Amino acid sequence: MSFVKNARFLAARGARLAQSRAYSDEMKLTFAAANKTFYDATVVRQIDVPSFSGAFGILAKHVPTLAVLKPGVVQVVENDGKTTKYFVSSGSVTVNEDSSVQVLAEEAHNVADIDVSEARQLLSKYQSQLSSAGDDKVCPLGLTQPELSAHSSDRFFVAGQGRGCHCR
Repeated sequence: MSFVKNARFLAARGARLAQSRAYSDEMKLTFAAANKTFYDATVVRQIDVPSFSGAFGILAKHVPTLAVLKPGVVQVVENDGKTTKYFVSSGSVTVNEDSSVQVLAEEAHNVADIDVSEARQLLSKYQSQLSSAGDDKVCPLGLTQPELSAHSSDRFFVAGQGRGCHCR
């Protein structure tokens, strides 16, 4: 008899938990950086984010998640199908049970607004400053020469946009 009683209890508990989950068919995105708010609880179709645990896409009803953003491109697909890409330096992404998503970046810029030639000049300038300073010196971005060399292709360049630097 206690088996039947426990089974009923667990079934009722599971049903209550399923009802309490507030999964939504819409996904509301809040995406902001210190310099600008790009989306404020705006309904979007999909978000693709680069994280240290791997790049992943987010749709409505995504499992709740917390991840650390790595430098790269965040892609937002709006409900009308329009796709916009943003370069982020770092930050966090939070996916909640109600299908709301918060992307908080330390620095973010629309990829279309990045001046590729200026970015290349700045990267070259930082690399030459570090070359003359030695391995133990740090550039204005907080990186040593080996770190700058190692990251110049992924941290400071935007894939798919002529490889432009994000630093100023």
